[in-house]
Amino acid sequence: MTDTDLCFTPATELVSLIRRRKVSPLEVTRAVLARIERVNPPLNAYVTVAAEQALDTAKRATAALTRRARVGPLHGVPVSIKDLTPTKGIRTTEGSKIFEHRVPDQDALVVERLKAAGAIVLGKTNTPEFGAGANTFNAVFGPTRNPWNPALTCGGSTGGGAVALATGLGPLAQGSDLGGSLRIPAAFCGVVGFRTSPGLVPVWPTTVAWDPWSVQGPMARTVADTALMLSAIAGPDPRAPLSYEVDTRAFGRAIREPRIKGLSIAWGGDLGVTPVDDEILKICHGAMSVFRKLGARVDEARPDMSGLQEIVLVSRGISMVARHAEKLSKWREVMQKNLVKNIEYGLTLTPTDIGRAERMRTELWHRVREFFGGFDLIVTPTTAVPPFPVEVAAPTEINGKPMATYIDWVLLTYAFTVVGLPAISVPCGFTREGLPVGLQIVGRWRDEAGVLRAAAAFEAAQPWAHLRPAEPA
Repeated sequence: MTDTDLCFTPATELVSLIRRRKVSPLEVTRAVLARIERVNPPLNAYVTVAAEQALDTAKRATAALTRRARVGPLHGVPVSIKDLTPTKGIRTTEGSKIFEHRVPDQDALVVERLKAAGAIVLGKTNTPEFGAGANTFNAVFGPTRNPWNPALTCGGSTGGGAVALATGLGPLAQGSDLGGSLRIPAAFCGVVGFRTSPGLVPVWPTTVAWDPWSVQGPMARTVADTALMLSAIAGPDPRAPLSYEVDTRAFGRAIREPRIKGLSIAWGGDLGVTPVDDEILKICHGAMSVFRKLGARVDEARPDMSGLQEIVLVSRGISMVARHAEKLSKWREVMQKNLVKNIEYGLTLTPTDIGRAERMRTELWHRVREFFGGFDLIVTPTTAVPPFPVEVAAPTEINGKPMATYIDWVLLTYAFTVVGLPAISVPCGFTREGLPVGLQIVGRWRDEAGVLRAAAAFEAAQPWAHLRPAEPA
């Protein structure tokens, strides 16, 4: 096996190879670090590489195997961490000039769990400032580029993680998702991103511990790797009051039994919330034939998503105020413009505005809940557009129709953030320009296993699902 093959070996296979001593954690880590050194510079996926720390950990992991010590489910598997997430002894900037030189003295809970499972942290991947945006760029490190066409965006906000996966710079990536930050870059880069139910993966530290909007979760090149990573990071912790008990073994069972025969699936199309690029819509709609061939019943149907845009804008404004309002007085001039606008909009909201949005969200939840009485899954395109030029913050029109706000083009993913449902993006094809297209599969309340089962079945039916982008020049 060449070093390149090793770098693209799925985590599920690496775990087996490492335990059988066919390859060592040190060999894997060295191969991936060498590839990062060669491939990363023109794409800017990693912004901080913790090579020395990773090699030290890999040496200890290799030695543990010679002692036949008991090892974790991710023993020796490399993982990247989003630069929003604190890592002990590794610079964590959140993509902001405010924290440009910060080095935390403790790990985030999700990093603790990955390390406890035996994963080897390679470094930090790029993000927009504080994760506020679906195009990955910031004033500290600049833009991250799409591996399929470096002139285009990789999406965001877990853009660096998605690019790292697509280019073989590690098999697993930790990320977070507010309005689509795991799913959008997964779609743009041809990998898998899973926004799970709020509380399934506990979030700590955070300034808003009761926040149901932003979640942390797994990203990988395969659905099986995504499930493997999720099983290591899910479950309760008292530091995260929204967290809850879960049988993590169900995720592995779902992958091993990816049958969807007899399921009822709703093709939601544009959900009635945003225009969708004609080619994207055609590719995703065509992918529904795969579910039919696998024995599912597919109907064109969608829940009533009335009021979604208002709910999104108000909730986002409140969230940005809670997290960042106190930074404006000192740091406004160095903060990303759209982030400042988010905060300023939030500060204009009245109690009446907030109360109305909360009532609308409750009404929306019950409409979606009742809709799922007749369906097991909803499927939509993940994104309304293909990757766009990296210099453009967000698309201003789709199919000639202007976007009323900067957020309209991500409403397909934000729709399921608002109602707290598990949603995964899996590759489903390529545009005429050779750019990946993502399909979003959404499950019932807390039915992560059902989403993983359907995603694994779909992935297995697609012979092109793991194509690689060309090596960067």
